[in-house]
Amino acid sequence: MIALITGASSGFGEAIARLFVQNGHRVILLARRESKLKNLQNELGIFAQTIVCDVRDTQSIHAKIRTLPAEFQSIDILINNAGLALGLDSADKADIHDWETMVEVNVLALIKLTHLLLPQMVAQGHGHIINIGSIAGTYPYPCGNVYGATKAFVKQFSLNLRADLYDKNIRVTDIEPGLCGGSEFSLVRFKGDQAKADSVYENTQPLLPQDIAQSVLWVASLPSHVNINRLEMMPTMQAPAALNVYKKSK
Repeated sequence: MIALITGASSGFGEAIARLFVQNGHRVILLARRESKLKNLQNELGIFAQTIVCDVRDTQSIHAKIRTLPAEFQSIDILINNAGLALGLDSADKADIHDWETMVEVNVLALIKLTHLLLPQMVAQGHGHIINIGSIAGTYPYPCGNVYGATKAFVKQFSLNLRADLYDKNIRVTDIEPGLCGGSEFSLVRFKGDQAKADSVYENTQPLLPQDIAQSVLWVASLPSHVNINRLEMMPTMQAPAALNVYKKSK
């Protein structure tokens, strides 16, 4: 199999790339940070190619895919992993530019890349779109606002893709992790505040990128007639949150 992995320079994407290559698959690594991508490509050897590009630049991605070696041209799996959360403020205090960036990356870039690759998958008679969603798309939490809304979009978009593609032998899966450490997610959310990012995982045993990678490989490795629509996963120390009720003081 040939898998195109977005956000491949760190975290989930890096772990997915390593695991896929370990299991004999080829990968196309897409991310902005060239040095990190090159280091990973050097590690993975002939099984990896890179596309250095912002995931939002669909036109450049299209052009660069066409320059890949012939053995990497027929993409079997698209892993829409690139995504981010920015800020953790209530909606009335949030930065509108953070909201716009989350929509651009988590929603628009994902649907544009999916739209770009789907015709090839239909033509070749098989394919698998694996979207990295979040439990935030199902369970709202205070200050999750637009981030949670983008992941709810990913969930519903995945299900609607299946409705369109049921007769095309193309699988679509939404992987929905809960609390997960070992990535840059919280560091990005808190805009480089390492102490604040570390505090999210204090005294917990969260999921790790390797756990997400295992789930992605599993759904991709099932027999071709099996489609996992949604895979929701949490660490054992996390559960769906209680509904919060604000009570005014007397």
